[in-house]
Amino acid sequence: MDRILRATAGDGFIKMSAVSARETVQRAKDIHHCTPTTAAALGRTLCAASMLGNMMKEDDGSLTIRINGGGPIGSVIAVSDSAGFVRGYVTNPGVELPLRPDGKLNVGGAVGRDGMITVSRDIGLKEPYIGSTQLVSGEIAEDLTAYMLESEQIPAACGLGVLVDTDMSIKSAGGFIVQLMPGAPDELIDKLEENITMMDALTTVLAEDGLETVLEQVLKGLEHHIVGEDEVGYRCKCSRERVASAILGIGAEELKKMIDEGKDVDVSCQFCDTVYTFTPDDISKLLEQAKND
Repeated sequence: MDRILRATAGDGFIKMSAVSARETVQRAKDIHHCTPTTAAALGRTLCAASMLGNMMKEDDGSLTIRINGGGPIGSVIAVSDSAGFVRGYVTNPGVELPLRPDGKLNVGGAVGRDGMITVSRDIGLKEPYIGSTQLVSGEIAEDLTAYMLESEQIPAACGLGVLVDTDMSIKSAGGFIVQLMPGAPDELIDKLEENITMMDALTTVLAEDGLETVLEQVLKGLEHHIVGEDEVGYRCKCSRERVASAILGIGAEELKKMIDEGKDVDVSCQFCDTVYTFTPDDISKLLEQAKND
């Protein structure tokens, strides 16, 4: 089961979320036929979106992260609801690059850093809240840290990781976000920085010890309390009704041409690759319903 843990520490000056998302990232990898590198890029972004979405207070809110750094992967998109359930895709999931000199996947090279990270929050108002900052490295965790400081004025530390096993399955995936509240004492900040520098590799901790150990290592020496736990996963919200509504958006004239051609129309969901087929008769009925509504 994939899940998020939320904790506070340092007399409330520290808020932390941590997610374990192996099954979520495996599902995304399978749906989109990702290479190890694109699975890592998409997986990290899904983990970040899940944690940020889970922090939203609005029950029906949603959060979207868009990353485009000009690299061969194209855009990376991840959408979360306010519970932390996510969906996402990459433009070019088949991209694979040689490993970095340190033996790690070259996510930064695939994503690029000549571009922006954009976070939009839809909380039911007319317009979503949108913030963007320049990418720092394309490795995603550093980019999200910079975004939170520059765009939302929240000092934060972020770790994200995806470990691909020798059989190309996802061995572990997850992340953490630590936020500092205004007035946090310097010694707290110093202790956090030391802990994060000294902690074991995030994906190793998740694979071998579990999510609670991530909290324990990041907040080592700081009294902390777990204040929430939620199950999360990969969940697409597409439906035949939503796709039908999108088809109507093409316009009556274009739809009549489709009917005249007499061919079925296949519409594939970007997030889950489900294919919805509409026959000419289906499209005629949609047009008729639209007239009567």
